Amino acid sequence: MKPSTLSEKGSYNFSDYIEIINYVEDILNYFGYSFQRQECDWERSNYPDEQLDALKSRIKESQPYISMTSEAAKREFMIAPILIEVVSYTHAQLKVEFPLVVNEQLKGIVDYYLESKNNCLIIEAGELEKGFIQLAAELIALDKWLENKTHKLYGAVSMGNIWQFCILDRETKLFTQDLNIWRVPADLDDLLKILIGILSI
Repeated sequence: MKPSTLSEKGSYNFSDYIEIINYVEDILNYFGYSFQRQECDWERSNYPDEQLDALKSRIKESQPYISMTSEAAKREFMIAPILIEVVSYTHAQLKVEFPLVVNEQLKGIVDYYLESKNNCLIIEAGELEKGFIQLAAELIALDKWLENKTHKLYGAVSMGNIWQFCILDRETKLFTQDLNIWRVPADLDDLLKILIGILSI
């Protein structure tokens, strides 16, 4: 059943959905996708311990002195340093504030779009629950926009110090939200290996 607050003739940016949709499954159902929450088994790639230790130390040392009350601060000081490490290691293409337009209902700006030879990953900076509503719209748009045969698309919502992942299966139109969360810097080792693993599969 389509949410009564949405109009098929309406014009919506990705960010509009967090104001008019209460649950991520509502937007997925609206566009003909299904939803589930379960633990995901992520493939983890190797990452040099010395580089991990250096990154973790920088984050730990800076955290007490940086106010993380705005999304801009989280993006610049928590998310961006991690993505720089990932890009350096995988050579994936990173696009920041990437404009993505499919139609009047699926358009807007993606915070981070990473593309490797075989996979794509969208990262939305924001609160977890609201962030997943916007991320779902972005992944649906990416599914319709991409011409390649990639079977799965990957996404994550990051609050800077907390990350949570999802997978969109393009064949079954199933959106799976991982039940696990990853903390920074405590789970930085696993987080980096998952990000690198997604882009290296």
